[in-house]
Parts: sequence; structure tokens; C-alpha cells
Amino acid sequence: MIKVHHLDHSRSQRVLWMLEELGLPYQLVNYQRDRATWLAPQALRQVHPLGKSPVLQDDTLVLAESGAILEYLADRYDSGRQLSPEPMPAQAPERLRYRYWMHYAEGSAMPPLLMSLVFARVRKAPMPFFARPIARGIVDKVMKGFIGPQLTLHLDWMESELEQAPWFAGERFTAADIQMSFPIQAAAARAGSMDAYPRLQAYLARIQQRPAYQRAVERGGALNLGAGAG
Repeated sequence: MIKVHHLDHSRSQRVLWMLEELGLPYQLVNYQRDRATWLAPQALRQVHPLGKSPVLQDDTLVLAESGAILEYLADRYDSGRQLSPEPMPAQAPERLRYRYWMHYAEGSAMPPLLMSLVFARVRKAPMPFFARPIARGIVDKVMKGFIGPQLTLHLDWMESELEQAPWFAGERFTAADIQMSFPIQAAAARAGSMDAYPRLQAYLARIQQRPAYQRAVERGGALNLGAGAG
């Protein structure tokens, strides 16, 4: 039996969604964030040394990192290639796009979103009154000079890519879309108005209409990525 160690408002929602898409039975072990620090509980360290979520157990295998978990599930259980490209040459366009977006989600899209979250928390953190304008000035300068432009760069890039096809790997939904869902949802929650990105908005609407996505939300809870989750 597959077991998922699931933290609320986190990347592990993607693993639940992947399992629901594949129709695989699984046991859910829920963990709640500390509402003061928004960090994962220490109990997760008993499952994996980093104390992060998601963690997937499949028999004796213990696997962390959502991208690695999705690729493992696709390799082991997606025999019909429902969520992954056909076994085609490595240089085939669909396979290259699939691999690119599986890695882009965490390697490129998430770092500026995480930085925006950290600096937003710094701006609101308790501090002596005389230090507050200095800290907020630094935060505002970094947001305006670096983080904001980076967010715009990546949102523009994702928006332009969805002009070519409805899904990131091409004409059909794949695990790459499950992987890409988190940074886009995080951007919608943290980066302000998405009015300039109609394709990304339509993309979010499409994934949220999928029955497997809705089942994952029913089991794991709705995401709240604006409150500090990551």
C-alpha cells in the first residue's frame, strides 16, 4: 500500500492529485503546520531527515521531493502512458517539453515566489519601531528591483508557452501539468493580479475542473498559498 505523508497547504497536494489521476489506492498521513511559524512539525523528521513534505512510502521505498515522486509514480504505475509521454526518442519535442517543465517548476519558477514570500514575512515581522522603516525600505527595494521583475519574467514566459498548446507538454494533460500547478497557484496567491495572464487563469480553471484534482482536494484539503505555505 502506498502511503503519503501529507502536509497541509504544501507541494504534497500534487502527489495526491497524481495518485487520484492514476486511480491508485493510498493511505494518507496528515500533518499540520505550526500556525505561528508556518513550519512543518518535527514529527516529519521521523519519516525523512529533512522533515519536509511530501514523502511517499511504497513498500520499503521512502521517497521525497514532489518532482521525483511524480516521475517515480509515472515510471512504475503509468503503464498506459496516461500522464507521461510515449517511450519515444529522447529528442522528441513532446518528451523534451515534458522533461523541461517537470524541472522548471521547482528549479526556475519557485525561487522568486519563495523569495517574495520570505520578504513579505520580513516586512510584517515584529521589530523595534525604529528598525521598521529601514527593514521595510530594504524589502521594498529588493521587491521592486529584483523579485518583482523576476516574477514578471517567469509569468510572461509561462503565459507565452500556453499560447502554443493548452497543456505544458503539448496537446494533452500530463504529469508536467501536475508539477506546474503549484508555482502557478502560488503566483496567483502571492504575485498580485493575474489579469495580464488570461491563459494562466484559464489553465488554473481547467485543472480545478478535473475530477481527480477535486478528489485530491477532498482528501488533502484546499490549498491556501497566500498565508505563507511552501
